[in-house]
Amino acid sequence: MKKQTAIFFYLLGVYAVMQFIWWGYHLIELSSEVNSNDTQTKRLIMIIGEGLVFFIILILGLWKIRHSFQKEIKLSKRQNNFLLSVTHELKTPLTSNKLYLQTLLKRKGLERQQQEEMLNFAIKENKRLEDMIDNILTATRIDNHRLQLNKVECNLSEIISNNVQKWSASRIPVSTSIEENIHIHADLFIIETTLNNLLDNALKYAGKEAQIEVYLKKEKNLITWGVKDNGKGIDPENAKDIFKKFVRVGNEETRTEKGTGLGLYIVKNLIKFHGDTITYEMNKPNGAHFKITIHEKQ
Repeated sequence: MKKQTAIFFYLLGVYAVMQFIWWGYHLIELSSEVNSNDTQTKRLIMIIGEGLVFFIILILGLWKIRHSFQKEIKLSKRQNNFLLSVTHELKTPLTSNKLYLQTLLKRKGLERQQQEEMLNFAIKENKRLEDMIDNILTATRIDNHRLQLNKVECNLSEIISNNVQKWSASRIPVSTSIEENIHIHADLFIIETTLNNLLDNALKYAGKEAQIEVYLKKEKNLITWGVKDNGKGIDPENAKDIFKKFVRVGNEETRTEKGTGLGLYIVKNLIKFHGDTITYEMNKPNGAHFKITIHEKQ
């Protein structure tokens, strides 16, 4: 139970006890006095009024407690799913790399090209493992409020272009619509981490024939950039939760996409910490569109 909910629960309990004592005192006093009917009626109305107020507060308190419990249960389920996902995500690259190394040791007669292919696969799996560990460490820093902002003057156009090229070199081609020479004060770690997570998310949910676009433009002092894909998009009923911790779209029992549910949570909090905003929109004609808005000060 959260601290806020616990305080509310104990205050409600104290209030209930005090109300019962108050009612009991007035009922005893009312029954022992021999007053006019008008006085008794007024006292009775007062007691009933107090009872109604208490009843309403009690119902609201119970609803609040129930709502908090439901949130805790959902969070617990998401945490369990996260642990299962992390276990799988850690085991897969480790098992693959172990297999590649065992093959290289046992089959010493492999051609150089085959050896390089296996080593490249091992490096790719190791990079995926590094990215996942980095995400977990970043999420921990966010939760512990240990992020530090380090903004420097930079060419945002070049940073985004270079990172897109680096990302697409080991995955799939990405189309870009990037306005040149947009200079801002930005934290490079936050920009790069956000971009990589959005690209990974787009690739994960866009499907086999994924088409991803990254754009950047500036109008007056308003800079916008983001990532679009041609996947199924996100249902409106799920869109409000996609930036929450451990949330993954779809059914956990039938899910085929890899992931830990931390990517968009990290993106949302990094962008907020950076002083910018991120929104989700449906891409046209289909897919997801994550748009980041930067209000650059003159």
